[in-house]
Amino acid sequence: MTPVRALSLSLVVAGVVFGLKWLAYAITGSVALYSDALESIVNIVAAGTALVAVLVSRRPADSNHPFGHTKAEYFSAVLEGVLIVLAALAIVREAGPKLFMPQPVESLGTGLLVSLGASGINAALGWFLVSSGRKARSPAVVADGRHILADVLTSVGVLLGVGLAWLSGWWVLDPLLAMAVAINILWVGWRLVRDSVGGLMDESVSELELSSIRSALHKALEGLAAEGKVLEIHDLRTRRAGPRTFVEFHLVVPGQTSVEQAHQICDRLEGALQASLDGITTTIHVEPDHKAKHTTFRIG
Repeated sequence: MTPVRALSLSLVVAGVVFGLKWLAYAITGSVALYSDALESIVNIVAAGTALVAVLVSRRPADSNHPFGHTKAEYFSAVLEGVLIVLAALAIVREAGPKLFMPQPVESLGTGLLVSLGASGINAALGWFLVSSGRKARSPAVVADGRHILADVLTSVGVLLGVGLAWLSGWWVLDPLLAMAVAINILWVGWRLVRDSVGGLMDESVSELELSSIRSALHKALEGLAAEGKVLEIHDLRTRRAGPRTFVEFHLVVPGQTSVEQAHQICDRLEGALQASLDGITTTIHVEPDHKAKHTTFRIG
């Protein structure tokens, strides 16, 4: 499923889940379930924002954005991280007074079942979005999925708190578990913002992807070295911009190599990289042999 379709599905499901959670609150009057429903509003806003960001990121490069618009997804991911933090603070605000003045809640059976069903829908959607986002290499879709999974944790914490309080009569368990869940989703929000800022700051690709790039270059260079066409490569650099990966390095060839021969070598290396990793853009700076750093086939 494309990122646009995945996020459109997320937006629709977020509306349905909010309706179910609000129904659970209306049935019970539970402040904890009310807080859970409020968190679902954040999901609706986040899904809409992510959808807009993906649509912008898919625009082709133009004169003002020659490298494309792919970084737009990171802004969406940062916003979702901030929304997660705000949701956690809202839970703390609602649960705090209950720590000192716990109050019993009645008629919870039906409300808990409705809320549990909504959480099940959210869990399936969150897992689907994270999986689809990783396959499509879309930070916005992954961020939306993680946000929804964080909402599931919130809901589970609320349901456990209310359920245990209902069974034991210790109504203070409700706000205590809600606070614990708030701390957990704060951590999720922090990680989401940190990862997105890394993309905005042109952070290098992961060690796993870097290893794949190096392996592809080494394999391609073995044949070129045997033919005496390449002396070494060095100064490998990578960066990520949404679903795109940018790779650049210096290629040292014999001084007598013609422009056409150097171009053919570059095409061969670019082809090897594209076969190893989807969505890759390669820039190669060709240098004569006197620019060599005398570290044979140095990658990095």
